[in-house]
Amino acid sequence: MHGDKRLSSSYYDYIREHETKGLGISAISCWEVAKLVEYGRLTLPLAVDKWFDQALVYPYISLLELTPYICVESTQLPGSFHRDPADQIIVATARIFNCPIVTMDRKIQAYPYADNQPC
Repeated sequence: MHGDKRLSSSYYDYIREHETKGLGISAISCWEVAKLVEYGRLTLPLAVDKWFDQALVYPYISLLELTPYICVESTQLPGSFHRDPADQIIVATARIFNCPIVTMDRKIQAYPYADNQPC
């Protein structure tokens, strides 16, 4: 939303190319952003609640709510996946919605059962 330089150019291009088809944001990602701000590991250009007010009304953005199906899927991911529950929920959300994951998280990127590579 605010052009963070840490986002790779391939992901930025992917988002721009696919945004009119719709982009989903996992609800748990909102919690993770708020925690990063709380811990001082992420600085946003405005207060986190105001940032969400703007980010979640950005054209073509949909908030993907946490459902019981996503909760179950997060506990039944195939193969071996690390124990971070937020990451498990992000991967499960993508699997349930059958959509790729755009992330800088190396553990999610390495997980072979999540489609996390831009086309």
